[in-house]
Amino acid sequence: MARVVVDVMLKPEILDPQGQAVANALPRLGVVDVASVRIGKRIEIEFEGAADLERAREIADKLLANPVIEDFTLRVEERLEQPEGEEQ
Repeated sequence: MARVVVDVMLKPEILDPQGQAVANALPRLGVVDVASVRIGKRIEIEFEGAADLERAREIADKLLANPVIEDFTLRVEERLEQPEGEEQ
């Protein structure tokens, strides 16, 4: 099995109120050296057999991301072999 990870983020010119709320809360936790925060989403697609980046791109473009306000990136995530008897 192969896993493709899709990271979806708002385009830089789109305001991110959720990220702004987190950034505004950080000083209350004593964190003062963070310039900004952007919130996105991570989607994992597991393929039987080899990773199909073109299929994953089609899925992301048509279903997972709104191309008007969001960008996405794809990457294949290598799966580490688990010792027999252990589940991931």
